[in-house]
Amino acid sequence: MNILNKPVFNQMERTLDAATMRQRVIADNIANVDTPYFKRSDVRFEELLQNELNGTANLQGFRTDPRHFYIGRPATPEPQIVKDNNSAINNNLNNVDIDYEMSLMAKNQLRYNVMVQQVNSEIKKARTAIGGRG
Repeated sequence: MNILNKPVFNQMERTLDAATMRQRVIADNIANVDTPYFKRSDVRFEELLQNELNGTANLQGFRTDPRHFYIGRPATPEPQIVKDNNSAINNNLNNVDIDYEMSLMAKNQLRYNVMVQQVNSEIKKARTAIGGRG
């Protein structure tokens, strides 16, 4: 059994993927701050994940053997890129606010760093459990 193939690791992997995607989207928004008619994009993930986790039918039982039955279904939302076509803050109909994008980038970087620390902590716990020492 692969000790890293657990729902918690799968969810952390998805969260890191969403943060990576968000970083690319924000960088694209910033690169196009002066492009006429450019519409900013954002990544939706956390609210999709929360919606999945709020329902009890979305819980999945842990399988210790591939022959075991599946219980429930995993909460596995995928990050989605959404474009904001409804606003314009510049005369050229561009809607990128550089200050807002930079604050989103900083927030995303903090989120990513926290998730990496969490993954490292979980791996350290698994190593401790396997090896019996710290």
